[in-house]
Amino acid sequence: MIKCVYYLFVLHVIISGPAVAAEPDWSQSKVSHTDEKTIDVFYSKTCGCCKKWMSHLKQHGFTVNPKPVPYMDKIKKQYGIKGEYSSCHTGVIGGYLIEGHVPADDIKTLLRKKPDIKGLSVPAMPVGTPGMEHGDHKDPFYVITLPKEGEPDIFKAYKKY
Repeated sequence: MIKCVYYLFVLHVIISGPAVAAEPDWSQSKVSHTDEKTIDVFYSKTCGCCKKWMSHLKQHGFTVNPKPVPYMDKIKKQYGIKGEYSSCHTGVIGGYLIEGHVPADDIKTLLRKKPDIKGLSVPAMPVGTPGMEHGDHKDPFYVITLPKEGEPDIFKAYKKY
């Protein structure tokens, strides 16, 4: 499945040409949301990037309820998160799953639009996503939908900067 998303991304980059978009600034929120603000975050207490992602959410007005667990694979199984959609932490908010380093504004958009999906995922741990900052380097990545059935869709594409 994730290969399919990767190939879609490569095709998108080829068709659209070089990215000219501005670099995302994770410190600035461009989306407002006034409803659900509390997110439970399951993570390994030894994971530094998970803590950075939770700080990112707090900076954007979310109330984070940290839930350190000894074995994340049990959480992935409990919520039905397939390996190809998996990352290092799992959030639960407003009936949706948030898997991995999903930007706060994308979570706000999800909660505002309320699509009929299980949630959102940024599979793996792309450099440059919220909590995975590494200097000026930012890998291109997709925020994908976690479908209730069928294949994932692209929720938002972040091109290489």
